[in-house]
Amino acid sequence: MTISMEESRKVKNGRKMCGSMREFIDVLEAHGKFHRVSKQVDPSWEVSCMARWIYQGLPMEERFGLLFENVKGSSMAVATPLIGASRQVYALALGTTPQKIHEVWLQALRQPIAPKEVKSAPAQEVVIGKGEVDLSYLPVPIWTPGKDRRPCITACVITKDKNTGVQNMGTYRCQVQSKNRCTLNTNPGRQAYENYQTYAVNGEPAPVAVAICCEPAVHMATAAALPKGIDEVTAAGGLKGAPVEMVRAKTSDLLVPAQAEIVVEGEIHPTGRMKEDAFGEFAGYMGPVGDRPFFDVQCITHRKDPIYYGYLSQHPPSESTLIQGQANECVIHKLLVDDWSEPTVLDVALNQTHGGLLGSVVIQMDPTYPGHAKRVGRLVAEMGVFFKTVMVVNSDIDIRHQQHLDWMMNSRVNPERDLVIIKDVYQIYDPSAVDGMGSKLVIDATESGSEPNLSLPPKDLFYKGYESWKEAGLPDFEPPHWMERLLDYHAKRMEAQEKEKD
Repeated sequence: MTISMEESRKVKNGRKMCGSMREFIDVLEAHGKFHRVSKQVDPSWEVSCMARWIYQGLPMEERFGLLFENVKGSSMAVATPLIGASRQVYALALGTTPQKIHEVWLQALRQPIAPKEVKSAPAQEVVIGKGEVDLSYLPVPIWTPGKDRRPCITACVITKDKNTGVQNMGTYRCQVQSKNRCTLNTNPGRQAYENYQTYAVNGEPAPVAVAICCEPAVHMATAAALPKGIDEVTAAGGLKGAPVEMVRAKTSDLLVPAQAEIVVEGEIHPTGRMKEDAFGEFAGYMGPVGDRPFFDVQCITHRKDPIYYGYLSQHPPSESTLIQGQANECVIHKLLVDDWSEPTVLDVALNQTHGGLLGSVVIQMDPTYPGHAKRVGRLVAEMGVFFKTVMVVNSDIDIRHQQHLDWMMNSRVNPERDLVIIKDVYQIYDPSAVDGMGSKLVIDATESGSEPNLSLPPKDLFYKGYESWKEAGLPDFEPPHWMERLLDYHAKRMEAQEKEKD
């Protein structure tokens, strides 16, 4: 389903989402969530080693984006991380607040907006033809210095199904093998691989484009595990509340994001394979060497003064786990409510260790019948993704507050009764699996009905105490958004219990 321009204006609901990454950088700077590095840095080690401290050294709320303005051997600046610096930064990219991320995403998935083709674009201000292509022209960082042997482009890869004409955008790494050749990290079962096969089966090279530093909505949608057959750019339009501008590539009929900073165009060889060297994987370990399809670069286009942007991934938490996690939890939320008829599901959260793969997912809902929570947990566990742990909790629990989750685990979970182990699961990405075979865990952490009254003051007294706090001149703070819900939930529960007694 697509919607008109008039309807798309209603989708925005007053939000303003940036139309380019440059605009977003301005927004980040205005909110104190961005720093420029003027000292010269070496992309072979320094970019990654500096940026990684954002995740390993700072709490979520203090993280920010970086722009390295003086990169050794290049005239281009390098940005990382940007969209995935934190949930607060991700929300800024959507033009909303962290509490409304799901609301925006659900509306985008329900009301996608088709892209708009334009004749010219900033992404094609400079065109470097096949005879002049040299990928060393781009300041592609080494993301795991001392262990990665080659630089990898981490961006939006665009392919197309030859038979249907439907494009796909996905986040795949492209390891630079020579001045004009990259391996593409895609395997059977991935959409890019299936699209490539529609050409390869006839011995034809498949067109491919790698869009670097696109507008935020494009990166967000590209990282989502959307159902097969959905062009991610329509979801990006839904997020933006307006069509994403696309321009025809210079060497193929692919449409590429017009506001991208850089676009690398190529052709995937129909049968050839090359060794992809070891690379730091999302789970925090080095991946193995393996054979991959490769593409030869036909053309590079870019803005006149381009910014190179790459996702900081590898050891979690990282930018890639946050971007994937935010998108995928919204996709799961939509599937549960719209496709699997579970309207009691209120929220879904993925932890920041593994994003959409191997992560722990928490489902917030109030069950309506015995076994309801376990049923929903099994549904999510058996999806075609690699979630490892699925936990179901009541609506009073803040599913993004670890201390709250720990309290719930200790107070509501009876292991003998509430744990379900799903055995003999093929988990190819799981470092703990043996020969690819692992298992999953479903935890029913919802109330059993026997819990005593909550040991917190009633809501009116508690918030009256907050007013007294302010009157006393104590350090200012905002009550957490979930506290009111917690108190209301338990007040209603006790009221219901009292009625049952009567």
